[in-house]
Amino acid sequence: MKNKKVIIVGAGLVGSLWGVYMSKAGYEVVIYEMRSDIRRADIKAGKSINLALSNRGWKALETVGVAEEIRKMAIPMYGRTMHDLDGELTFQAYGKEDEAIYSVSRGGINAKMMDIAEEYGDAKIIYNHTCIDVDLFAGQIKLKNTETDEIVEDEADLIFGADGAFSAVRYTSMQKVAGFNFSQEYVEDGYREILLPAYEDGSYRLAKNTLHIWPRGRFMLIALPNEDGSFTCTLFMPFKNHEYSFDKLNDKKSVENFFKEVFPDFYKLMPDISEHWSSHPLSSLALIKCYPWSYGKTVLIGDSAHATVPFYGQGMNCGFEDLTIMWEIMQKHEDNWELIFKEYEENRKANADAMQNLSLHNYHVMRDYVADPKFLLQKRIEAKFSKLYPDKWMPLYSQVTFSHIPYSEAAKVGFEQERIMKEVMQIDGIEEKWDLEDIMYLIKAKL
Repeated sequence: MKNKKVIIVGAGLVGSLWGVYMSKAGYEVVIYEMRSDIRRADIKAGKSINLALSNRGWKALETVGVAEEIRKMAIPMYGRTMHDLDGELTFQAYGKEDEAIYSVSRGGINAKMMDIAEEYGDAKIIYNHTCIDVDLFAGQIKLKNTETDEIVEDEADLIFGADGAFSAVRYTSMQKVAGFNFSQEYVEDGYREILLPAYEDGSYRLAKNTLHIWPRGRFMLIALPNEDGSFTCTLFMPFKNHEYSFDKLNDKKSVENFFKEVFPDFYKLMPDISEHWSSHPLSSLALIKCYPWSYGKTVLIGDSAHATVPFYGQGMNCGFEDLTIMWEIMQKHEDNWELIFKEYEENRKANADAMQNLSLHNYHVMRDYVADPKFLLQKRIEAKFSKLYPDKWMPLYSQVTFSHIPYSEAAKVGFEQERIMKEVMQIDGIEEKWDLEDIMYLIKAKL
């Protein structure tokens, strides 16, 4: 018999999955969601940047036995395919032969996670209710029904703020507490989505099991596959102050000219791009940092605590890993939530900060370097050394994506590896002798 209750604010990916965890721990679960039920809407690919599930996310799903439900809708991507200006393609594997990240549509996985919360977690999801106040220490919450304007009050043993980057739990309550630190930093570039449809027979216009990147310095276009044969494409570029920036692409002619010049092979795939340019809104990207994450009976999880930019594909994975870590801590401290919250936030804060820094770093890697011959050579050298000495060298990307090494440790090791590789790449004639044993011994000596 469940005699303890938790309230989760936000029925997104992290909130819905945490409902399953807390039900498994013996709690009655009530989830309040600001939006209406997205499962009743027509969810199409391209609504939001596709997500990339990797090891950390899969572990959180597997822990409560729901991973197979998500695998049914996940498309493996085994590497990056870079498209240069001439339409030439270069493939770079993400990891070992069988390692992949998995493309899932945000709307699709969110709808499935709500199903899972109700079916596996016996959670009650209440829609169209926005949080307007939380008594952090009493476990009491006040919400407004956005359809009727009725004010609703509820209380529980614990409250979890899983309501995203612009969290109402954080904004209405935690940000009013003396000593609460908060920062919001927008990056200078924005993004717009484009849906590249399937051919009429439903087949893909691009190779399916890879993430496509068109790196162009200050511009970057990426494409991730969807189940219906389409690709969710996202264009990142400056809002303003550039020859080509979003504020200058304000009519069909300027959009056409931009794609013809900067992404000519994509334009051939979608010559009617200008007709669909305004189908999705122009959006911004921000990093959210705050601390502490808990007060009394209330705690932040996922993007509410550490929203990031999408360039390492770790936003969802990091949020899911929050749950794995808190669950492991719960096993140590049972129902001592003061200890659980304290250890959770101390563990995750440094790792969330590292993940955010890595995400910004990877933007420049993806945008500026992935098509550079010297960068690709460096990656070949690293891959060979890692194969020869797997106990001494795991590439940074693999540490972040295909392991459970804490983000902060991965960043520290990865940036030291980068320092070593910069020295190696300065060796005269490295292009001709990169695979000689002497080079491998030199790297080993520097470790």
